[in-house]
Amino acid sequence: MLSRTADSLYWLCRYVERAENMARALQVGDRMALMPDIEGRDPAAEWRSAVVISGTENLYEQTYQDFDAKKVIRFMARDENNPSSIFFCIKSARENARAVRNAITSEMWECLNSTWLEFDQHWSEYEGGGDLLHFLDWVKSRSQYFLGAKMGTMFRDDAYAFARMGTYIERADNTARILDVKYHVLLPEDEEVGGSVDYLQWTTILRATEALGNYHWLYNETPQPLKIVELLILRERMPRSLLGCVSAVNEFMEKLAEIYSARTEAHRLVGNLYSDLRFANAEDISQSSLHEYLVDFIRRNNNLGEEITRQYLFHG
Repeated sequence: MLSRTADSLYWLCRYVERAENMARALQVGDRMALMPDIEGRDPAAEWRSAVVISGTENLYEQTYQDFDAKKVIRFMARDENNPSSIFFCIKSARENARAVRNAITSEMWECLNSTWLEFDQHWSEYEGGGDLLHFLDWVKSRSQYFLGAKMGTMFRDDAYAFARMGTYIERADNTARILDVKYHVLLPEDEEVGGSVDYLQWTTILRATEALGNYHWLYNETPQPLKIVELLILRERMPRSLLGCVSAVNEFMEKLAEIYSARTEAHRLVGNLYSDLRFANAEDISQSSLHEYLVDFIRRNNNLGEEITRQYLFHG
């Protein structure tokens, strides 16, 4: 496969996944903002959390002075200058899809094209007084539609491997950021860990990662931080867990090794990361520093993505 084609497929799927993840980040901010007022609670912190999850806090602060709800929503949903906004991601995904029209199926293209054509209508409905969650649910449903089209119609070759790796590299980054923001942005200074606000925030994190139902199914109790860490980091069968995502990338890297009869530095990086996650312990992670663990994971995941780019994808 030409590296240019592999690059477009990889980033096409990263952008679709990122659009969905930005919708999830905004849902976190919206749900947090609806919590009851308590002493020491800063409403702006909840909306700031959405920007922090997206990794665009510095860019946001170059334009805005505060984390006002309307400013954050527009920045993350419709700002053409924000490379992580939902609008920018859908636009970029469609452009990449058009560049490799012959490498994707008609169902994949039709999903992306119709999503792009319908975006302004749905955004205008929200700005005209519509429900934010209705708009965000539409974004998530279009991403899921595309994922279904990709998995249901795409030939299982190296093109499929690059597309799937793009999805999981992006998804792992988002889950790590959602978990990290819980400890460093959301909990008011005067609120104790294990209190009502802490419980509501953990529940919101589970909702944002589509893990609340699975949590209750597995543990059959109210959300507990240690078990949430286990579920979202170390449960390989969880679609959005760190181990689940890295396991999938490792699987598709192995397929590339078979197809190209060669292993690269990217294989070593993903193998080491997979091994470290597979044999990690939730108590050890929580008792040391969850923040440092997640920051290190984000760094290693980014390094993996950069190495995949260096070894396989288009550079100019």
